[in-house]
Amino acid sequence: MLSELLVLPKGLKAPQWVAHAGLDPRPFESGTSVHKPRRLSKQGNVHLRAALFLPALVAIRRNAQIKACYEALLSRGKKPKVAVIAIMRKLLHCIWGILHHQHPFNPSLFHQQKITC
Repeated sequence: MLSELLVLPKGLKAPQWVAHAGLDPRPFESGTSVHKPRRLSKQGNVHLRAALFLPALVAIRRNAQIKACYEALLSRGKKPKVAVIAIMRKLLHCIWGILHHQHPFNPSLFHQQKITC
């Protein structure tokens, strides 16, 4: 995962990393069907998306804060796979923060940020 991330330009923000990974939700508007739910763009780096999927599943099982965030998404009516993808997105934000600010991972801050899907 680091080999895919460290080749990115230094000035990119976390949402740009998310877009590079293809984890950003894009509106689906075609013809008369303009009110469909958003979908993943999947236009980014497929290797990065694949590298985030299993760590997200393990983090949901093993980390209490991440599990609470996942369960909060499920209680808001999100489907399980959508919730896992939201966790993948948040993990990518955390990785960006760790590399950008040079601070270790603090799981207590994970659930405090708002997730929008």
